[in-house]
Amino acid sequence: MPISIGERLPDAKFKIMTPDGPSETTVQEVFAAKKIVLFAVPCAFTPTCSMNHLPGFLENYETFIAKGADRVIVVSVNDVWVMAEWAKATRAEEKIMFLADGNGEFTMAIGMDADMSIPGFGRRSRRYSMIVEDGIVKALNIEPGRGVDVSGAAHILAQL
Repeated sequence: MPISIGERLPDAKFKIMTPDGPSETTVQEVFAAKKIVLFAVPCAFTPTCSMNHLPGFLENYETFIAKGADRVIVVSVNDVWVMAEWAKATRAEEKIMFLADGNGEFTMAIGMDADMSIPGFGRRSRRYSMIVEDGIVKALNIEPGRGVDVSGAAHILAQL
């Protein structure tokens, strides 16, 4: 069952790319004492994720910050190298934090995993967005089907 509004994010680890190479970070390090706009995509580099989901968050980055967000983050069940290259390819590395949930541990812990074997993706994340304050989910938008609607930047921007 998916995480709900009012619940605390579970302890989990992510990989991030630093100037010195891959590094590990935790939910506590990323979310403690911060207001975060988080969105998740099934796969980096796929057309919907790269052309329809991520761009809205990148284009509205300054507005998210002006409305009180400390950080905008994307998470995906991809390895750290894929996420780092996706950040570079989208020119978003200076604004959006890219968290690699390579084994899907965070995604499974919050109940957002999905079997996407039919198109050949395996276990991935559902598409969603949320506002998280000090580790507590304050708003949650789970995409009901394909495409980007309720999990998009415009929808969550209105919730800040």
